[in-house]
Amino acid sequence: MTKEIRFESPTFKERIKGMLGVDFYRLFHTPLFYIFLCIAAIIPAMVSAMTMMPDASGNTMEPIYSNVWQIIAAGEPLYVINGIADYANMNMVFIFGGIMVSIFIGHDYKSGYVKQLFTTHAKKQDYMISKSISCAFAMSCMCITYFIGGTVGGLLVGYETEVNVLSLIIAILGKMVMSLGWASLYTFLNVIFRRYFGISIASSFFFGTGIVIIGVAAIVERLNIPASFLNLFLYGSSVNACLTSNIWTLIVCVVISLAWAVFYNLLGTRILSKSDVY
Repeated sequence: MTKEIRFESPTFKERIKGMLGVDFYRLFHTPLFYIFLCIAAIIPAMVSAMTMMPDASGNTMEPIYSNVWQIIAAGEPLYVINGIADYANMNMVFIFGGIMVSIFIGHDYKSGYVKQLFTTHAKKQDYMISKSISCAFAMSCMCITYFIGGTVGGLLVGYETEVNVLSLIIAILGKMVMSLGWASLYTFLNVIFRRYFGISIASSFFFGTGIVIIGVAAIVERLNIPASFLNLFLYGSSVNACLTSNIWTLIVCVVISLAWAVFYNLLGTRILSKSDVY
């Protein structure tokens, strides 16, 4: 009497664990991750230093900040950018973080990893989820190195350090939390433009700058409409995490980031399922 052998399919938890293991291994073993961590630290330090350099006439330039922490987050939610000081804060991570995601995912297609993956692993949703989580982790780490670089740069040039510590912590945590939503958006964009590497990078840069929301905010401001509804979008919630943040701000960031992560993962999974992924 022969015994029938049954092979059970791996559970969702087992599949995600396996894919995350591969993605994190690849992330930690590629120079790309560490290069962008350094970029995230160097950029804010350079911005702080450049504001104190002499101009063409030899006079010290007017600093764009008065406080160390303004390079981490704006003093209040600023949906319309009036100058470099309003823009040059931790939200910049979502710009070069998007470029990193494009390169990371682009390598999947260039190396043939995706072809091999979907030959043996048919769950497209697992790919979307794993990439979103691993890239969100990378962007969160970039937020940390940005904080270190920005703080050191600000202290070296002598900016003031007065701040509401709780609001500062919430602002940083809020932006780190938003990394999941942003990473899901970038993963989705790179699934759409998987055959066009240059376009995928350009699209990630475009959306990372928040130009669309800034344009809408400019219109809303002229119509005297409260801009708080813009917090329903990734850029809006990211801007809302500022130096006057409270617990409610963090809750909004968590909810919005999760909501957009689910949306982009579902949409990306559908696109992968309906089209040629190679």
